Amino acid sequence: MLRILKTHPELVPFRIDLEMRMERYESKKTQLLGKDGSLKDFANAHAYYGFHKLKDGWVYREWAPGADQLYLTGEFNDWHWVDAPMTRLENGNWEIVLPGDTLHKGSRVLTIVRNGDKLSQHVPAYARRVTQDWVTQSWCCEVWDDEEPYPWTDGDFVNTEPPLIYEAHIGMASEDYRIATYREFADNILPHVLDAGYNTIQLMAVMEHPYYGSFGYQVSSFFAASSRFGYPEDLKYLVNKAHAMGIRVLLDVVHSHAVGNTLEGLNLFDGTSYQYFHDGPEGDHPAWGTKLFDYDKPQVIHFLLSNLKFWMEEYHFDGFRFDGVTSMLYHDHGLGVAFSNLGMYFTMNTDVEAVTYLQLANELIRQVNPQALTISEDMSGMPGMCEPVEDGGIGFDFRLGMGIPDLWIKWIKERRDEDWHLGSLWRELTFRNAPTVAYVESHDQALVGDKTVMFRLADAAMYDQMTVDCHTQVIDRAVALHKMIRLITLAAGGTGYLCFMGNEFGHPEWIDFPRPGNGNSFQYCRRQWSLLENPALKYHQLYAFDRDMIHVAKAHHVLEETYPKLLWIHEDDHVIAFERGDLVFVFNFSPDRSYTDYTIPVTHGVDHQVLFSSDDYCYGGYGRVARDPVSAYVPGMEGSHLRLYLPARTAIVLCPAKKES
Repeated sequence: MLRILKTHPELVPFRIDLEMRMERYESKKTQLLGKDGSLKDFANAHAYYGFHKLKDGWVYREWAPGADQLYLTGEFNDWHWVDAPMTRLENGNWEIVLPGDTLHKGSRVLTIVRNGDKLSQHVPAYARRVTQDWVTQSWCCEVWDDEEPYPWTDGDFVNTEPPLIYEAHIGMASEDYRIATYREFADNILPHVLDAGYNTIQLMAVMEHPYYGSFGYQVSSFFAASSRFGYPEDLKYLVNKAHAMGIRVLLDVVHSHAVGNTLEGLNLFDGTSYQYFHDGPEGDHPAWGTKLFDYDKPQVIHFLLSNLKFWMEEYHFDGFRFDGVTSMLYHDHGLGVAFSNLGMYFTMNTDVEAVTYLQLANELIRQVNPQALTISEDMSGMPGMCEPVEDGGIGFDFRLGMGIPDLWIKWIKERRDEDWHLGSLWRELTFRNAPTVAYVESHDQALVGDKTVMFRLADAAMYDQMTVDCHTQVIDRAVALHKMIRLITLAAGGTGYLCFMGNEFGHPEWIDFPRPGNGNSFQYCRRQWSLLENPALKYHQLYAFDRDMIHVAKAHHVLEETYPKLLWIHEDDHVIAFERGDLVFVFNFSPDRSYTDYTIPVTHGVDHQVLFSSDDYCYGGYGRVARDPVSAYVPGMEGSHLRLYLPARTAIVLCPAKKES
């Protein structure tokens, strides 16, 4: 019996489906590898295809089985389309060898494909650097092969801590009205991440994409680090510097779909619609307007697995956040589906070919780096998502807790504070079928048309009421809830935590990329770090709370304990308390009621002390919570209890008091 059926007996009714998945997985591995091969040795397409420096010249290879002829054109032949024909090899492969200094690093080239009587131009599929001409707006490949290896200094880097993730976009990391660079991020933002206590950065939009406003989710060149932000060695500099600081680096990888463009992307590369993607309507995403990979085709698996290995070995990424997993797992892409019962995961709607690919991907990643981390963006709650492949699972380490931000936004938009139901909140934060990365808001909640949590709480008051001496009803509520929402999400919501760049200090407004509709403005596509650095504004107080919350969670190993223990919940009082690790977290969500000598049961019969409170002066509060030791003995009460003063809209974190020596 599969181990997953022992650890999750509720899946026993679906034993046949799970066993069939494993049989398919083993069959696909045999098809790809034979009897004794390994995925790590298999996933080397990038070492064969693309441009590679020879002793005397260059070789370029491409897989294009449906083409009648391929040509290479570029600066080397004055862009004469058909002057440099490629030679057809076996299995749909093509090759051209160019002697001497015909090409050099940085040479601009394109691939010309003839299919029947049609000629089309394309960026090479394995291009490692792709640039855009800002006059013509057209893209082309720059030949790139590092003659000298990058001087990495991270050979001993290891980070096995629970992930505290700082989700970031390189281009919008500057306050200036422009696109920022890899090196600027490394030199200016990494020190901030380190100070804030986050141990992982998750980089968006690194894989090359033609439309900046897609946030990097419509990838065109899968092996190219976006040239908008600098050169390949600049990205390596960033990763190397992060590792020197003890920070792991995850790539936001997009294997769920690809851009539909033909010049820049894979679409119609060899003249057919089915080279990399499903043919016909099955190959088109109905909501995103993008192309969908054929995960059953060995050459496509070869391409995608090699892509993962490439980013890990070439750029030393420590793992991946897989985008759009729900879309991959179901033929209807999970659109408008409420996954209300287990049977919905084991129907004809499930794309078992995608399941197999994700299993193979996770196995490969562990072979390349056993310490690597993988995170699934799946809102469906697919059972076994984070179970080991050999046990019958899909193999991810974590899934994103996507229901948590949905709940917060819904409550803030639609409910009065008095109507927040703490029992429902507790269930959302703690009911999980897999290790979960909890978060209040990612980039998704900050895009134009939506608002960050702080902006939704404060709205127009953010423009003139964020000075430290301003205490209006609107802004005090916003500041208080911003802190409480983050703390309870971190403390109870998962075994990992994520924050999008700038939201830790309540970055105002939304994110809107330069586009014709906004006059190609960078006004909302940057991070206003000066707000954080201004001591006259509350942003530095919000940041101080987030920083201390993160550092306390790390110091007390909060995320290493799988679940919090509920101690007390009272809907009428709007009070909830729980333990995790050796800490006690107490929240009074009441908007207007403070409580004196409020009694909370605790597990440990020892004196406690307040570590910090969201009401502390340094966090923009009123300083109403004392630091005196709190006894766990309450006369006349059985068991251990704490008597606390709980100001309205305040969170308190306590730990066992230190014994005096």
